[in-house]
Amino acid sequence: MLAIVSVLVVSAAAIAGDRELVPFEIVDGGIPDPLTDLAGDPVIGKQVVTNAANATCLICHPMPIPEHPDHGNLAPPLNGVGSRYSAAELRLRIVDAKVLNPDTIMPSYYRLSGFTRVSEEHLGQTVYSAQDVEDAIAYLMTLTDG
Repeated sequence: MLAIVSVLVVSAAAIAGDRELVPFEIVDGGIPDPLTDLAGDPVIGKQVVTNAANATCLICHPMPIPEHPDHGNLAPPLNGVGSRYSAAELRLRIVDAKVLNPDTIMPSYYRLSGFTRVSEEHLGQTVYSAQDVEDAIAYLMTLTDG
């Protein structure tokens, strides 16, 4: 059986216009290579995904974090997400979920252009840094069913 592999190389210019992001490849619905050389830290990643000052995942997703009482219900629960998706799949969803579903309400956390109604103070900035993405993935991969 022949496997079909789709590869999309995304350059910094394609996403960020004149600003530079870490280039990455999208392969079969994921970004297989980490955006940084430093491995993600799940402890820091939990802080990233719960930081109310910087687009917390809790705005939309219920999560198995009872110490944070205000969980959204607009998006699927993240309980067990580390069992349902690979790190590559989660990386693409965090970087730019609109690649998978242009109509998603999920924000693109590592992109600089293509937004509407961005405040002046946030123009030209990603929501998460490349390391934030890797730390968030490290934490989300701990959320398994087992």
